[in-house]
Amino acid sequence: MNVYKFGGASVKDADSIKNVVNVLRTSGYNNTVIVVSAMGNTTNELEEIVNSYFVNNNYSDCIEKIRKNHFEILSQLFDYKENIFTIINKYFSDLYTFLKKNKSQNYNFIYDQIVSFGELISSQIVSNYLNKSEIINTWIDIRDYIKTDNTYREGKVIWKLTEKNFENFDTSKVYVTQGFLAADDNYFSVTLGREGSDYSAAIIAYCLQAENMIIWKDVPGVMNADPKYFKEAQLLKFISYEETIELSFYGASVIHPKTIQPLQQKEIPLNVRSFIYPEKKGTIIKKGATIDPLIPCFILKKDIHLLTISSRDFSFMQEKNLSYIFNKLSVLNIKVTMLNIAAVSISLCVEDKYNNLSKLIEELEIFFKLNIIKNVSLYTIRHSNAEIQHKLKSNKNVLLEQLVKDTYQVVINDSL
Repeated sequence: MNVYKFGGASVKDADSIKNVVNVLRTSGYNNTVIVVSAMGNTTNELEEIVNSYFVNNNYSDCIEKIRKNHFEILSQLFDYKENIFTIINKYFSDLYTFLKKNKSQNYNFIYDQIVSFGELISSQIVSNYLNKSEIINTWIDIRDYIKTDNTYREGKVIWKLTEKNFENFDTSKVYVTQGFLAADDNYFSVTLGREGSDYSAAIIAYCLQAENMIIWKDVPGVMNADPKYFKEAQLLKFISYEETIELSFYGASVIHPKTIQPLQQKEIPLNVRSFIYPEKKGTIIKKGATIDPLIPCFILKKDIHLLTISSRDFSFMQEKNLSYIFNKLSVLNIKVTMLNIAAVSISLCVEDKYNNLSKLIEELEIFFKLNIIKNVSLYTIRHSNAEIQHKLKSNKNVLLEQLVKDTYQVVINDSL
């Protein structure tokens, strides 16, 4: 069994869906589960409906915009008499019904029930178009299989139940299903959080003991740097699970660790390939794979903040102080991307995704002296060497740097 995952960019419009047919015919599709994300920006547009629902209850225009976009795609793929128009129309009717009848005020619950329509609709369109193109497949609702608790927007997989649901799965067929989605024990939709569609595919691969999993993207594979910032970025042909997790930890736009973990447990190779050039092999992530020779990997995180915390009485930054600081970081959901500890101070590069930095400063200033430099850039280089380090920081305002084994990090203030 194989598992393919097609993200939003690969099914964003009619031409993209037609290209999925080309990808499958080029790469082969027998005994495959095809996992599909919502089309293009649909998830963002559904989030607007959630916000409108809570702010002014004026969500009809948002729904009609999404409906119009999807029916425009349908008109380019199908004849008006085909049943897919009725299927998709019912989803939009169900969306209206939920919004009118819902009594819950739980934002995360409502978010998941609304946003889930994106994957349900896109997977139906892809499944029907593949059948029309003689790639015969069965559409399945992944909520019948992947079960989670009721932690809406970040569902925790109930593995034993999920594995049991796949026990009698017929692996001789082709299927199309949804990424990002699961269901709790009341059959309410639960989304799987960041990189949820990749994670869905990995869960399926794990439960079916798949031979491999392929993620189809608009890039050649996993690069050693972001081409937007590094002109000489190159493809990594092979990479280990561990190295992928390391790169992700430091902020690289690769595969999220939670996607890697189920694959690593059963040693299922992950192939990252281009849906633009499906004949190319891309990157293979598997056990024991090494970057040979060790190609330096460059990761840039912009608009982060350098926070230096010092004890007021020159006492050491011992366990009690560190415990207090990291507890506050955890409670406020502030991510640390670099850490440097000295005798009487600690320096942190932090991301303020949830706009809680001011609250953190307010609480820490009670006990510590603080210095903060906002909107700096953090460069991380895996498999670094002295020549690369010197070139990177040359003629730049370096605020902090450190080297741990062959991983080099440097904080630079671009505004000076």
